Parts: sequence; C-alpha cells; structure tokens
Amino acid sequence: MRSNPDFWIMTPFSTVFFLTFAGFLLLLIAASLLLRGKSEKTKQTVLVTACALTLIGFFFYKYALSRDEDFNVITAVMGGFNWWGELPLQLCNINMILIPIAVLKKSRPLMCFGFFLGPLGALMALLMPGNGFDGYSLLLPRMLGYYGTHFMIVIEGLALVTFGLFRPKLKDLPRAALAVFLIALGVFLINMLLRWSGLHPKANYFFSVETEGNFLLDMFYSWIPVPFLYLLPSIVILAVYMLLITVPFELADRSKAKRQEHTAA
Repeated sequence: MRSNPDFWIMTPFSTVFFLTFAGFLLLLIAASLLLRGKSEKTKQTVLVTACALTLIGFFFYKYALSRDEDFNVITAVMGGFNWWGELPLQLCNINMILIPIAVLKKSRPLMCFGFFLGPLGALMALLMPGNGFDGYSLLLPRMLGYYGTHFMIVIEGLALVTFGLFRPKLKDLPRAALAVFLIALGVFLINMLLRWSGLHPKANYFFSVETEGNFLLDMFYSWIPVPFLYLLPSIVILAVYMLLITVPFELADRSKAKRQEHTAA
C-alpha cells in the first residue's frame, strides 16, 4: 500500500509536525532513562557527541540547500543562497557550538543560554519557518535538514536538565542575562565584519542589525532606533521568561531540602 504523499507535507501544527516532535521527545526520554545512574562524564560525552553530529548534519543540510534549485528560485528575491549567510550563528543553531563548550567547561552562564534559548530559538524557527520550509514534503533534503536540525537543538537544550548536567537556579540569572548580552554583541560585531568586508552585505544574525519586518522588533526599534541596542528590551523579556522557568525548579529544590531536613531530624 502506497503512502499518501500529502501526509508528509510539513507545516506548523500539522499531524506530521506533532508526530515528528513526539518522535524527538521520545528520543530524549529514552536517552535520559538509559543514562540514569551513569557518570557525568558519560552524559557529557553523549550530549557533546549529539551536538557534534547535529553540527555535521547542519553543514550537509546547507550543502544540499546550496544545490537546491527550487530553494534558490524561492529565495531569489533575497539574493539566493550565500554560505556567509548560513553560518551556525542564529539564536538557535549557535547552541550546537555553545552547549558542548558549556558542558565541558561546566560554565553555568553558557548552560543557561543553551537551556533557555536553545529550545526557545529552535521552536520559534519551527513554528515560524522561512520561505522554502513551509508547506513542502518533509522527505525533501532541505526539509529533513531544517526540521531535523531544529528538533535536535530543542532536545539538546532540554537534555542539559534531563541528563542531570544542569539545574537552573535564581542566582544564575544575572550572569545568564550578561551571557546573552555578550553573545549577542559578539554576533553583532560578526555581522558588521561580514557587511564591511562585502562577504555578506545583508548579514543579520540574531536580527541585531535590522528588524526584517518583525513587528515586536519594529516596536523596539521605534523606542531605540540604534542597531543592536534596540534588542535591549528583548533581553528584559528573556530575563522574565528565564525567571518564570527557574522558579518551579527553585521551589522544588527548597521543598526537597526541607523534606531532607525533616527526615534527618
């Protein structure tokens, strides 16, 4: 019996979208269960390897994209494919590089970045796909690459907690906010270098130079009409988001500590 080709059409909130997401979440659950009781080094090795394989897959996907005539037609109005515009420097895919550094260096600010912003950025990309990635068959190489990469980034960010390598605490948040600012500043400077050199005249990783029509960023730019600095209000919003996620962990840890004190008494 032949499968229905329409079934594989990938678009946000479609059946195939939720089934694919469920598959990756099951992969995360299975890995977390298998690693329960294993050493921290083993867990680090698994997560770093997963990120490395995702990064390798990311470049294979970008190579396929560069050879995709349909995609180049779709994006011709924006200049088509440009390798300098496809580096892993967006809010989501930069985590393929930062998460391994974070776990190997045991850097809590970077782990905060990976846990809070990795899944958030990847979900934004999954729910608001760009031109050429919405309404096409998941079986196309560019679709497999795009959705596979972003779903992997979601579970790799979550794996920091489910593997037991990181648990967010309120005291982490100031340094986490500073890490977000410094990483965004570094990416902004890379944008400026790419534009100045002519390698990518429209470089806009992290949307730190132009809003590209995003209504929220447009509003921020109306308040602070200066490239990069107009992102400052978004860091405040991210701080609130991180606080809302951290509070349940903090309350659970305090409750556990009280139970342990009561048992010891």
